[in-house]
Amino acid sequence: MKVSADRAADRAGPAPDLLVVAVALMLSAGLVWLVSGDSLLMAVFVAAMAGLGALAWALSRRRGPVADADFAQPDWSVTVAAIERPDMAIAVTDRAGRLTCGNPCFEAWFGAGSAPPRLPVTHASLERLADATRRAWRDGHGTADIADEEGGHWRADVRRAGRGDDFLVWRISTESAADPVAELVGQLDGKLGRGLAKAGIGAALVDPDGTIRAASTGFALRAVGDAKTDVTGTDFVSLLSQEEGERIGWARDSGRGGALVLYHVPVADPDSANEPDPNTTPSLMLVIEAGQGIGASAGGTGAAPHLEALLSQLPLGLAMADRDGRLLFANPAFMRAAGHEGHEPPTYPTDLVVKDDKRALSEAIRRFAQGPAAAGDLAIRLVAQPEDPVSLSLAGVRGLGEAAVLLGLTDTSEEIRLKRQVAQATKMQAVGQLAGGVAHDFNNVLTAILGTCDLMLMRHTPGDSDYDDIQQIRANSNRAASLTRQLLAFSRQQTLRPETLQLPDIVADVSQMLRRLIGEKIQLVATHDRDLGPVRADPTQIEQVIVNLVVNARDAMQSRGDASGRLVLATRKVTTTDVRAMRSEIIPAGEYTALIVEDSGGGIPPEILGKIFEPFFTTKEQGKGTGLGLSTVYGIVKQSGGFIFAESEVGKGTRFTVYLPVHHVAPGSTPEIAQAKPVAPPTQWAGGGSILLVEDEDPVRIVAERALTRQGYQVTCARDGEEGLELVQEGGKFDIVVSDVVMPTMDGPAMAREIRRFAPNLPVLFMSGYAEEQLRKQIGIPNAWFMPKPFSVQQLSEKVGEVLAHMAQS
Repeated sequence: MKVSADRAADRAGPAPDLLVVAVALMLSAGLVWLVSGDSLLMAVFVAAMAGLGALAWALSRRRGPVADADFAQPDWSVTVAAIERPDMAIAVTDRAGRLTCGNPCFEAWFGAGSAPPRLPVTHASLERLADATRRAWRDGHGTADIADEEGGHWRADVRRAGRGDDFLVWRISTESAADPVAELVGQLDGKLGRGLAKAGIGAALVDPDGTIRAASTGFALRAVGDAKTDVTGTDFVSLLSQEEGERIGWARDSGRGGALVLYHVPVADPDSANEPDPNTTPSLMLVIEAGQGIGASAGGTGAAPHLEALLSQLPLGLAMADRDGRLLFANPAFMRAAGHEGHEPPTYPTDLVVKDDKRALSEAIRRFAQGPAAAGDLAIRLVAQPEDPVSLSLAGVRGLGEAAVLLGLTDTSEEIRLKRQVAQATKMQAVGQLAGGVAHDFNNVLTAILGTCDLMLMRHTPGDSDYDDIQQIRANSNRAASLTRQLLAFSRQQTLRPETLQLPDIVADVSQMLRRLIGEKIQLVATHDRDLGPVRADPTQIEQVIVNLVVNARDAMQSRGDASGRLVLATRKVTTTDVRAMRSEIIPAGEYTALIVEDSGGGIPPEILGKIFEPFFTTKEQGKGTGLGLSTVYGIVKQSGGFIFAESEVGKGTRFTVYLPVHHVAPGSTPEIAQAKPVAPPTQWAGGGSILLVEDEDPVRIVAERALTRQGYQVTCARDGEEGLELVQEGGKFDIVVSDVVMPTMDGPAMAREIRRFAPNLPVLFMSGYAEEQLRKQIGIPNAWFMPKPFSVQQLSEKVGEVLAHMAQS
């Protein structure tokens, strides 16, 4: 009815349209007459408009009415029946992300309450599904590999569909683990087996006991005369017969058939050890009419096309070589494992290995080709990766017309990469632990040196002959203390005092100092994004990061022989979308504030770029660098919860980018305000007191005792935790315990816990060269204070007075 009404309207439509055109023409002619007053011009205008109107009317009538197409209302039950698949989950979603329909397989795998891309899978898989959805709406197609928490793996394919492209069709199939044996079973039962049958090749997967695990249709047809017969579980040898002259044929032919050639291809199970166990490893047996094998034709040097077609499909890296060492065939998996993916196989397999291994490989191929059928492995070094030996499997192949050697190579590039990462991480962890231990022991020595200098300065005044020398010793000791702080920063064991701050404020605070450091000829440019998120970090440590990076940039620009250059110091806002666009496997998705230091120096060579954050690694001349600058930066950034990356191009400069996570204030809490805190007046404690000093290092204990005694305290010393505990158990009355943390036999925290059993409210002041946060987590003792080493005599006295004053007020 709707189409008929439209046609009637089309027939009645031209009359009103002509009336409107006529009226418009008359009004236009009148307007031309009023403007020009020229009758000839008006006549020409009317004639032209009339002609154009007639032409348009004629064209519209010729085109005729267009009837709307009739579409049937969708019947979703038909759609559900069409997408029924037992091995694939299929679902349809609309633009709002709602599940329109799904087959039973989708409901069984993911549940009816889930709609792509919101499936019960891992967080990383959800991100990949979201990316695939965006690509499908934009480009029409997207794919994603997904997994759940229980180890299930799928591959999702999504395509845009519908008359208005308003729907997405999802096809999700399982991904099984790489198992060559299982893949071969499926291939022999499927398309590959049928293709081999058409080529006259019978293939069977045979277990070590001779039982057939799987067979192609061509094998069943030739063996029992019926392609549909299931020969699984049959003894492979029973289907063959051996006649005189070692001629092999089918048992059902009773010697009247043609001679057969057997190709024996070992298939290693990936779950087995490196050396394949012959008791568990199945074998692929190929049965071909005689005269079709390698070397069967006169002068033939290439592999049979049937064999090449089969081996090229296998996931194993396989190749064939003749007795002279020439490479007859190599499948793509073999070339990929050899580091020559996409290239043609070389003339000799020895062309793939380094010079030192060529002779060993050539002799091994000749030995396996001439001797009895056997298998073995040979360690070689490929030209593509000369530093990492790989294992090459060799097996002598018989029954091919001429002796040949089967070569097997596994792609180990991913395994090698993971091994290098683990080795690098282990090395960095070991060096970090060593640096932390060295810094702790060195802090004890510096504490004694600084304390002795302070005590000597109390007896000397400016102008004395020894005063300047003592000050020089003290200054050098402070420089050594700075070095230990760098070691602790690298090992991530330094004491941090984090605050909520804005990076542009830190940059502004150090700008004047940076200009003095880089000199007048280097241009310093600072730029900042708007609406930067606050970060939580120690401002002093962040300043050290900026200074170290800037100093490195200055040295890089000056090393080119030109003191001028351009140094860019910038802060950038990094959103979650930006992080996902980076496709980094290191930085988790989230909001960050980035600090960028970019110079116009000579750049860092690629072979050095991966080592710049290692401790004590430096490219500067001897005596001009400790190699701790960038390692210190790395330790501070990682301990602050951030990430640092270096990008460089030789001749164009280097860019360091530090990503610090944005600090979000919890709802209902009061945000911290990054401002200068008022400096508290020094604590004045004049009440004296009795102190139990526990320290196993004699120089530190002597200095601390003399310093506290000069301040009017009564000091009782103990050499270790057991001696300190005995003094308390014997009835000693003390106002405070000043103790080292790490001591032999009984350490400071263990002693403090035992003392609290006799004096629950006795305050404890710990001294240590390790990080305060780390010690607080390990100690867990209330009314405990911490003082980092090294410290001066004045700092020790003030800290003891501060603790006693606090206890007196509480």
